[in-house]
Parts: sequence; C-alpha cells; structure tokens
Amino acid sequence: MEELFIQWLHEYGYIILFIWSTLEGELGLIMAGIMSHTGHMSLPIAIFVAGLGGFVGDQVYFYIGRYNKPLIYNKLKTQRRKFALAHLLLQRYGWPIIFIQRYLYGMRTVIPMSIGITRYSAKTFALINFISAIIWATITILLAYFFGEELLQLVEYGKEHYYIAIPFAIMLGGGIYYYLHRVTQKAGKKYLGETK
Repeated sequence: MEELFIQWLHEYGYIILFIWSTLEGELGLIMAGIMSHTGHMSLPIAIFVAGLGGFVGDQVYFYIGRYNKPLIYNKLKTQRRKFALAHLLLQRYGWPIIFIQRYLYGMRTVIPMSIGITRYSAKTFALINFISAIIWATITILLAYFFGEELLQLVEYGKEHYYIAIPFAIMLGGGIYYYLHRVTQKAGKKYLGETK
C-alpha cells in the first residue's frame, strides 16, 4: 500500500499537490518540499503549482460568496459567528486580512466567502490573493525542503516506533487543534463583543 501511494506521488505528484492546495492543506506542501529535497519534484514547479492551487481555491470561495449569497446566509448557519468575525476583521484591518487569512485557523474558507459577499473589488482581491498564495507556498515548501532530511528521519522513526508516534501525533494534533480553536473563539468574543 505504501509503495503504491509513493508511486502515485511520483506519477501524479503535481496534480495531487494542486488539488490538495485548493482544498487548504499545509501537509501537501510539506510533502512537496520533502519530494523536492529528494529530487522527485522540481522545487520551483512545486512552489508554483501549490501557489496556483491556493489561489484558485480562494478565488472559488470568493465567487461562491459573490454569487451565492442565499447559500451563504441559509446553508451556513453554523458559521455565522465566523462570518461576522471575518467582516469585522476586514473592516478593521482592510486588505492585510486577505494576505494573512491562510494562517487563521478555521477562517481560510470563511474569509474569502465573506469578502465575496461585500462590494470589495474582485480584481484587488485576486491580486492580493495571488501574491499571498505564492508566498504561502514558498515559505512552507522551502522550510520542508531545507529540513527534508530531518523530516525523513522523523518519518522513519515513526514507522519503526509507531506505538510511540501514533499517540504522540494524536496528542500533538489535538493540542494544536484545541489551542487554535480557543484562540479563534477568544478573537471572536473580543471583536464581536466590541460591537454590541
């Protein structure tokens, strides 16, 4: 199974990277960085493909917001608090929020849709989104590229000591998820509370 997965990565790596990047995924970029480190991918092409995928994904979310307002208002009721927060962040910080939204937990899909609902210029959004996507891909892939050997050693250790690696990964992932969730909640309470 592992050999088949690696074969798919070798044959369809750029396609997988593009799709993964449109759906928001640093893990895909880290894998691309490692594969560039081992020589199975071209570093510049991987950065471009990942950046293009991130750009396309956020453009799709933007236009969902622009042309499907009833869907946003009626179907995403559970996300209303995040949409309100996204609007407030856009009002307070302006265009930089488009730039940094990739790094805000739970907000990457919400912010482009939320901006799409407003009268914000589609051309301005596209330009900032493209620059942001390329920088996001460059930073993430380059880090994985330069630390490729260490990451590969970590993967090998995890395969040999899975009984330690799996619980550790669950605890680490759960801790990061909980922390980012709490930070997002606190930010929501702070900004939404200020408007009441």
